[in-house]
Amino acid sequence: ATRTKSAEVERADSGIGQMSARKWRNRASETLSSLQAWEAHRPCTDCGERDLPVETDVQNCNQRRADLCEKCRKRRTERKESVLEFVNTEASYGEDLRIIKEEFYLPMQAAGLLSQEQLLGIFSNIQELIDLNENFLEILQEEIDQAFDQGDDDLMTVCIGEVFLEFVNMLPAFQTYCLQQSSSVNMLNALEKEKELLRIFLNVSQNDNTALRRMNLRSFLMAPLQRVTKYPLLLSRIIKATTEYHPDHGSLREAKSRIESHLEHINMKTKQEGNTWTLRSFRQDSKKKREVINIEMRETALKTVGWLREETRFVMEGSLQLAQPPDGQWVKKGSKTLKFQNMQVLLLVNMKRVSESSLESAEPGPVKDAVLVLIRDKNNGKFHLLREPLRLSNCIVSTDPDCDDTFELIEIRREAFVFRDSDRARTHHWFRQIRRYSRELGSWKKRRNALPNIMISTPHTRP
Repeated sequence: ATRTKSAEVERADSGIGQMSARKWRNRASETLSSLQAWEAHRPCTDCGERDLPVETDVQNCNQRRADLCEKCRKRRTERKESVLEFVNTEASYGEDLRIIKEEFYLPMQAAGLLSQEQLLGIFSNIQELIDLNENFLEILQEEIDQAFDQGDDDLMTVCIGEVFLEFVNMLPAFQTYCLQQSSSVNMLNALEKEKELLRIFLNVSQNDNTALRRMNLRSFLMAPLQRVTKYPLLLSRIIKATTEYHPDHGSLREAKSRIESHLEHINMKTKQEGNTWTLRSFRQDSKKKREVINIEMRETALKTVGWLREETRFVMEGSLQLAQPPDGQWVKKGSKTLKFQNMQVLLLVNMKRVSESSLESAEPGPVKDAVLVLIRDKNNGKFHLLREPLRLSNCIVSTDPDCDDTFELIEIRREAFVFRDSDRARTHHWFRQIRRYSRELGSWKKRRNALPNIMISTPHTRP
């Protein structure tokens, strides 16, 4: 009895009276009501809007989907469908390429129906397109699988734009194939009329080979052209379903711009070669026209230096003003005495391949060579080189304090050039980049900045 009374006293004297307890319960009830009200109008995790419908317990089983408004749910679904469409159609395109090789090219080669030169004329660079598709599709599938493994059922972590830009070198391969398409079809038509065995083989293949789906060789040869023109449409659909703050939004837009510029460039080249067919046309703006010009200049530079495309990196490109001064005059009188002319300049670097695969270039190897290509402005619709490329391993690059808006490049035992950009900061950026590769590749290790013609080397022993 004593213990019970003491316990009752302790409870009564615990410090919380009836009034305090009632106030605490009222406050807790108000807080709970506020939390419930906030939960009913919680912001959408994608757009931040507060128009989410009240969810039931069954709907709340998937919390990630429950935190989205109806508009964002629909957008995520559309984005997922667009991403899967991109990957699935890439796989279907790859299957068509393999059919071209395994059901047409290899049997015709093994049977001796056509010579190797004729096969090359019809099938062009089909093997290059197959290799590019296999590597591209492998990376895309890895992105999809990784997203599902991490519980990302909406594929929000899949960045198609970034992957596409990593494989931007596949666009020139499409260009090579497209430009030869007209001559390939003409050659196939002529050979089919000339060679009866070839005509029989193509007819039997179309009617009896179930893998061909009753399609003829000409239909399969159109697959690369159809694929390259479909990229902008697929990317546009993904962009439409991707919010602006998504990390892949900028890459998607850049990828779409790149492919559209290449398509315009292909159309321009077909007109120059006198072909009547063109790929699907896209609206041109100043940025796309500039990119088309850059593509053409890169092709001219690559053809000049003779490097492999997958081993070449374009560090800088753009318009610079160039002058060739008399010896010693520009330092004394300044750049105002020089006569400058506008020139298109490209800084190319030849990287050593890290692996046998030309596409595994995420970690570039050491620099083998670096050149500066000087191209005159267009004349009669074509670019012309000012001279042979300047190899930076044979050049010294320097600036002078009295002429900080220019820099000088001296080709050992040959010529000297003074460069400048209309923007002084960009002039300095050009100078730093060119000097960097000149120092890495040059055989002379020490140079004096103020006197670029003097090279300091180890002292010679006197006789």
